[in-house]
Amino acid sequence: MKASDPVALRASTAQPVTLTRMGFGGAPLGNLYRRVEEADAQATLQAAFDGGMRYFDTAPQYGLGLSEQRFGQATRRFGRDAITLSTKVGRLLEDCGPDAVTSTAFVDTPQKKIVYDYTYDGVMRSHEASLARLGVERVDILLVHDVDVFTHGSQEASDAKVRELFDGGGYRALRELKDAGQVRAIGAGVNEWQVCERLLGLGDFDAFLLAGRYTLLEQEALDSFLPLCVKRDVGIILGGPYNSGILATGAIEGARYNYETAPADILDRVRRIEAVCAAHGVKLIEAALQFVMGHPAVRTVIPGAMTPEEVEANIALFSRNVPAGLWSDLKGQNLIRPDAPTPEEN
Repeated sequence: MKASDPVALRASTAQPVTLTRMGFGGAPLGNLYRRVEEADAQATLQAAFDGGMRYFDTAPQYGLGLSEQRFGQATRRFGRDAITLSTKVGRLLEDCGPDAVTSTAFVDTPQKKIVYDYTYDGVMRSHEASLARLGVERVDILLVHDVDVFTHGSQEASDAKVRELFDGGGYRALRELKDAGQVRAIGAGVNEWQVCERLLGLGDFDAFLLAGRYTLLEQEALDSFLPLCVKRDVGIILGGPYNSGILATGAIEGARYNYETAPADILDRVRRIEAVCAAHGVKLIEAALQFVMGHPAVRTVIPGAMTPEEVEANIALFSRNVPAGLWSDLKGQNLIRPDAPTPEEN
């Protein structure tokens, strides 16, 4: 399996959207946790393109517009038709005073505040603002961003955002953009599979960017959501294959899980997975990156990177052969679910 291998969303349609098996996730280049110099950001994007990646994902949230601006500069070099590009709607960025800048995990960002808006007008305004920051006339995939509990704090708040999307016209805006050919696919980018399943009960979506909820550590989505995606030919763009860090770093002190310091039970489970990997001569990070591609609904994985070296490392990890015995041993020790499809099966 190569990072540059092409794969299609909605392969049964006349003009499917083409992705590559590995894409580039744009959150780190919004200065996630630390500043990335502009030259380094551009070198990192160039390394992804030179390494065969042709799918690039970003969002207004990532650095309060900074990631989109950086993607736009790179896209002018690559050529718009050379890549598949996705961004997100649901967060409007508004100018504000220095005391009103939205506090996020991104540093050295533009002076903006986030306003959540999933209405018809909000989706259209967000789309137009993204096009301006990207400097393009169109994006290929437009994703509703973070209508989940993780972002809004409670099930009630998440439900209210979903109602706003449908009752307030946001979904209608997505359909209009797609029907007019201004975007080629629509979906959602979230941190929870449950809200994706709910969205599939309310509308027709082409793809979901699911961050961190189908990994070596988490396979609950196998119960109902991923089988539903296979049945309805909905593609999964898999973000967060390292659960925000721990499946890349291993169970080290201060390892991050779900954007926070990993708790003791997660550290213990990762140590046990690491031990099985070591017995097969496999690095934890390469097992984590390749495992997710075993499910037939998963079209692409989009690990983030801040340097060209990280991009090159991801590409190399993705192409290495992982012995089938690793997966069977992980299943035998109840470290992954017995019904989890593994790469040699897909």
